[in-house]
Amino acid sequence: MIQKNAKNNKMYYNIIGDYMRIISGKYKGVTLLGFNIEGTRPTMDRVKESMFAIIQNNIKGNVLDLFAGSGALGLEALSNGADKVYFVDNNDIAIDTIKKNIDKVKVKDDTFVYNKDYKKAIKEFKENNINFDLVLLDPPYSYHILSNLLNSLYDIVNDKGMVVLEYDFDFINTSKFKLFKSKKYGKKYVTFLKK
Repeated sequence: MIQKNAKNNKMYYNIIGDYMRIISGKYKGVTLLGFNIEGTRPTMDRVKESMFAIIQNNIKGNVLDLFAGSGALGLEALSNGADKVYFVDNNDIAIDTIKKNIDKVKVKDDTFVYNKDYKKAIKEFKENNINFDLVLLDPPYSYHILSNLLNSLYDIVNDKGMVVLEYDFDFINTSKFKLFKSKKYGKKYVTFLKK
């Protein structure tokens, strides 16, 4: 069921049911805002639940939610033990939605939001020695950048850190990361990589 948000019924949605809510941890049950932009799609609850069960021992320290969209994955990580979450997206509507969701969950002090291209964000993290224990990576399916993107992330992932990648085909890992696990959910694949 999709309910339009009364404040701006053309852009933002409270997606209820199988989609946009925090499903576990200390903020379990909080519904989140989504948005209606072609090429974006939320991670289904059953996929998110399985994903977070696999990575539960890696949810700590700094988490990067790259191509963050609504910020739902990063907020799920924060709900399950992350200290700080860094959200990166290059879309004004996505950034506004992330900020609204951060306000809904009341976690502003534990989050950083970057409205910039992923390459510039990764460069900035490297220059400022900001490293991550977990990277949640859900790029637009039309982007064919994965190997280069993963190799550029390698230096900002801590030892024993993990990258979780959602994509629409069975990704063949040619990056520096080691393949830990890959699972298929309908037409979507989720690949887990370790440093």
